[in-house]
Amino acid sequence: MRSSFDKLISWTGIIVAAVLLVAGGLLVWASSFATSNVHDQLAAQQIIMPVTAALTTPDMKANLTQYDGQPLTTGAQAKAYADYYIQAHMDEQAGGKTNSQISGEYMAAVKADPTVQATQDLGQLRQTLFMGTTLRGMLLNAYAFATLGTIAMWAAIASFIGAAVMLTLGIVGLRHAHKVEGVDAPAIERIPATV
Repeated sequence: MRSSFDKLISWTGIIVAAVLLVAGGLLVWASSFATSNVHDQLAAQQIIMPVTAALTTPDMKANLTQYDGQPLTTGAQAKAYADYYIQAHMDEQAGGKTNSQISGEYMAAVKADPTVQATQDLGQLRQTLFMGTTLRGMLLNAYAFATLGTIAMWAAIASFIGAAVMLTLGIVGLRHAHKVEGVDAPAIERIPATV
């Protein structure tokens, strides 16, 4: 009985190890796919990170100096560029107002007087903010996918470690089951044959 239970638990552990190995392989593939896809898509845009001399605020300098003049090809660069360069310029031009707020002001101005220069200026600002917001969204999506790729790689490592532990425990369990196999069955005494 004990040997059978040990074998059942051991084989279950070995099956779990196999599942974790497959999961780890899939997670490595997912990580590689996300990382290379983010790199390739960002590299195709040919965005160059701003040089230190172009950084005008303390936040820009603190978050972008490390990428001075590099091609934008990673999720971390995309987030820094979106949050501390594009957003800073949009805030500066719009006085901290969002694209939605400026769009509302523009629509109201068009109704009031579409021909005045202030309405035209709001229209230009609305267009600039729309493009900036769109670019920020795309860059932050790249950052999100890059982060998922990193998480997938850590999950793959955890899966491989778990697989190694479960496989080791399964093998040890099977060895133990073979050792106790003779102990499970009660000893049958030989009855001497009588003539």
